[in-house]
Amino acid sequence: MELVTVYSCFNIASADLMVSHLQAMGFQAILMHDTAALSMEGYSFATGGVQVQVPSDQAESARELVLDFEKPSS
Repeated sequence: MELVTVYSCFNIASADLMVSHLQAMGFQAILMHDTAALSMEGYSFATGGVQVQVPSDQAESARELVLDFEKPSS
C-alpha cells in the first residue's frame, strides 16, 4: 500500500488533530515524522515537518476534506 502525504505542518498538535478528523471520517490516516517533532526542538524542520498520510486510493478525497477543514468558518 502506497501512502501519500495530504497535509504537513511543523506543529504536532495540528497534525494530530488532522489525523483524528480524517480517521473520524473513515480514512486510514497516519502520522509520519511525529517522533522527530517530539524529540527535540527543531527536529521537525529537518524532516520537513509532521506529515499526515493516507493510502493513495484515498488521497484525492482526503485532500478535499483537508481543504474544507482549513477554511475559516464565517
